[in-house]
Amino acid sequence: MKTPDIRHYTVESGGNGRPLRLAMVSDLHRTRYGEGQRDLMNAIAQEQPAAILMCGDIFHYKPTESSREFLQAAAARYPCYYVTGNHETRCPQADELKAFIRSLGIHVLEGDCEVFEWGGRRVNLCGIEEPYVIGREAMRRQLAAASEASRNGNFTVLLAHRPELIGEYLPYDFHLILAGHAHGGQWRIPGILDGFFASGQGFFPKYTGGRYDFGDKSMILGRGLTKYTHFVPRIFNPPELVILDLV
Repeated sequence: MKTPDIRHYTVESGGNGRPLRLAMVSDLHRTRYGEGQRDLMNAIAQEQPAAILMCGDIFHYKPTESSREFLQAAAARYPCYYVTGNHETRCPQADELKAFIRSLGIHVLEGDCEVFEWGGRRVNLCGIEEPYVIGREAMRRQLAAASEASRNGNFTVLLAHRPELIGEYLPYDFHLILAGHAHGGQWRIPGILDGFFASGQGFFPKYTGGRYDFGDKSMILGRGLTKYTHFVPRIFNPPELVILDLV
């Protein structure tokens, strides 16, 4: 499969030097981009990110070699941070998958906040698990724990999976929220339709892909890297790799 579209975003983060570039990956599912995910990794390498942020559903309902290949290749070249999506947590091998991800040195965030340092910059990277598996109350406890740990003066990024729960995320101390899951709304017709269907939101969803601003906070929603869907094909909605510049 050819490489995905690449979408760039610039986010004000109070930096005083060169931008901190991060790649955001979501919803790969079982898609393969060349042998050993070579084409996807080449696309990422050309953008020269300092780290890769993974917002869930890198796996499909069951472990697939294409997903493992991507994680192995990514972890060998970049610091990686990961939150689970509905596919990882609902598959029978969920605990094994998480152990495999950690064995590669990838940071699995479950209500955690870790400080990422690069080029004199310090940024908080926080994350929560897939909420429809752990439950809403557990999700709120994770949000509160991550938010409390982030109160160190750094710009703070939350990795989540579900954009439709933005109302749950906004009360906490996160400056930027990253999410996936919606697959771009499946159908996108420029100027007419900005998404036909998204899991968790139904038909004509509100959040499909792009940047959404809420006062001094923002959510960036990736359209995902998968070319596969359950029952609705992607139309005018190619798979997408997101590149963030925190300036």
